[in-house]
Amino acid sequence: MADIALTFVWHQHQPYYPDDVSGENPMPWVRLHGVKDYYGMALHLLEVPEMRCTINLVPSLLLQLRAYTEHNASDRFLDVSRIPAEDLSESDCLFLLDHFFMANADHMIRAFPRYAELYQRRALGRSRAQDVLRRFQGRDLRDLQVWFNLAWVHPLAVEQDECLRSLRDKGRNFTNDDRDALLAKHLEILKRIVPLHRQLADSGQIELTTTPYYHPILPLLFDKKLAREAMPDVKLPRHAGGYLDDAAVHVRRAVDEHERIFGSKPKGMWPAEGSVCQSMLPLLAQHGIRWIATDEEVLSASTHGSVSRDGRGHVRNPEKLYQAYKVREGDAELGVVFRDHALSDLIGFHYQRSDPNAAADNFMSCLYGIGQVIQREEPALVSVILDGENCWEHYPGGGVAFLRALYHRCTHTPGVKPMKVGDYLESYPPSETLPRLFAGSWISHNFAIWIGHEEDNSAWDALHTTRAYLKSKEETANRHRESSSEGLSSIAPAIGSPSATPLDRAWEEIYIAEGSDWFWWFGDDHSSAQDALFDYLFRKHLQNVYALLGDTPPPELGRPISSKGQRVHYTQPRAFLDVKIDGRYTFFEWVSAGRYICQNERGTMAMATQGPLEELYFGFDIAKLLIRLDCNRPAKGALADYEVWRIGFIEPAGVEVRVSNPGRADQKAELLRDGETVPGIDISVGIDQIAEIAIPFDTLGVAVDGYLQFFVELLRDGQSQDRAPREGAIVLTRPSRDFEQIMWDV
Repeated sequence: MADIALTFVWHQHQPYYPDDVSGENPMPWVRLHGVKDYYGMALHLLEVPEMRCTINLVPSLLLQLRAYTEHNASDRFLDVSRIPAEDLSESDCLFLLDHFFMANADHMIRAFPRYAELYQRRALGRSRAQDVLRRFQGRDLRDLQVWFNLAWVHPLAVEQDECLRSLRDKGRNFTNDDRDALLAKHLEILKRIVPLHRQLADSGQIELTTTPYYHPILPLLFDKKLAREAMPDVKLPRHAGGYLDDAAVHVRRAVDEHERIFGSKPKGMWPAEGSVCQSMLPLLAQHGIRWIATDEEVLSASTHGSVSRDGRGHVRNPEKLYQAYKVREGDAELGVVFRDHALSDLIGFHYQRSDPNAAADNFMSCLYGIGQVIQREEPALVSVILDGENCWEHYPGGGVAFLRALYHRCTHTPGVKPMKVGDYLESYPPSETLPRLFAGSWISHNFAIWIGHEEDNSAWDALHTTRAYLKSKEETANRHRESSSEGLSSIAPAIGSPSATPLDRAWEEIYIAEGSDWFWWFGDDHSSAQDALFDYLFRKHLQNVYALLGDTPPPELGRPISSKGQRVHYTQPRAFLDVKIDGRYTFFEWVSAGRYICQNERGTMAMATQGPLEELYFGFDIAKLLIRLDCNRPAKGALADYEVWRIGFIEPAGVEVRVSNPGRADQKAELLRDGETVPGIDISVGIDQIAEIAIPFDTLGVAVDGYLQFFVELLRDGQSQDRAPREGAIVLTRPSRDFEQIMWDV
């Protein structure tokens, strides 16, 4: 049995939100994740000095943090937060009601009674802000200003600060002074983030790494045709070449900025989205990068499938996954490590619904299982790599209890040693060399998120056209300089730094537009309430290139690229259902049901490991809630791999239905209220090709026109393994007898 060398890589990233030409910043996420996650994750490490990990800080994030702390930068949310309630305009009030509930409802809103009260009054998703504004007085709007900004402060920061604790404990009837004190605390915390990371690095507790400057998909900057390695039939943009000069700028500037801030060049790099290719290796080595990381599926593709997972998620040839490799291109040689995407997804998506100690124990059990199947003297390298900010808002208490339990077990379990990636590679230099590094990312070992969809390709072509325009302007300016001392100053005055020419600023807009995040939101892969804003910002950066050089942007940059509105995650039932609960597929029984297709609602993150759930249907007859599950194979076999099929209810609170041993002979259904089984309840269950269940409304305690909020999930070893919907809940009302007449009238 091998010991475990456990390397955590927490990837801290935000896209570049500000429009430097207009001076506006419509997004608050650098500030809010700053006072919550970037600061809180560092505080957790201070609590456990024995813990070792790697933190990847993207330059575009550091640049924006510095803007807040050194240049008095703001954002639209902060601007509206600062306005006294009595001075708010109607548009400001509507902005508050539309945007200041952008937080996890279960763990960041309902956890605080006053915030929950305002949330209920807002009736988000049921009423327009304009329609409910009359329900909110000045003191309500002021309390909303405070609670939105307070809920985004990390719990450890609140516990350590008397002012923040007093605001939390006060709870309501805040004053303008209270609000101003809170916003001042935001700035204080933002100012501590970089020094705290420098302190942790200087003490040897963490290794700091970087990503190309504005987080571009580096292989696509080398050559968009590299997408065909994993997707031979992909449709590429009209302009399918690359921009090698731009790729070099992103890498060089990332390394230089890291050295300027932290005093030394980074040795490691998490390429944006784990995106790698063979041809990028010399560029990285040239700038001092000694190791990179990506996903296990890239290793699988690079070894022609010798590393893979079976139907239950077990790794084939685990000794090949749990080690480091060398990769070479010419004279360049780098180390490369591959993330265990199953373990990473457990933290990112599943443990949030488990008891913190049980989740930490489950994680350690997984490590023990890996150690058992590896037979070698040197430790097995287990790399867990995921976003360091986005998952914690989905954990109760911001994930504090879980991370404390996890870090304690990681540092006190014999045979498990947390390590920095660089330290592992120095102690155990890789002996095996990959013949070639497959071109792919951490998501399905391809680039489908960022290229191939019509919207993605349109964005790439718009970028190319704008860049070609800029290149022609640059060539004209260079010729002009040869015959005139005026340079480019006659085209437009410099904006921003006095030393930056309009050309410099225009190139900066191109580099920003090359960031991966804009393409993340194009296409049908991901969606959020701010899709239109991301679309606008991408096009605005391209428009700025023309404006900076004194020209009018082409009209096509004024038209949205995205053709979709915000994605509707599920449809509602349209009629009463007549269902025989037998687990047999009958089309007409469910034709009028609501439907949810299992997907990732958490647009900022993606799961590498998918569970068996594919579709959820739901509806009712006059007396019962009806639910159907479709799986990736016949439900009887798929659900038999799990101990419990659970239907959890947010409304009515404290209620759940559990089907134990689903699909097996000893299957049992019961209703629990506040954890106690309610006897004598008749719940019909049928599991065969599909899984069906009927639950009486009266049993749930839901009256006619009363709301239900529910989700379904599959449990194994007490841990949630799959869930529908993946985030949030299905919301519907118990129908009245005239439900169908009302639907027809509508």
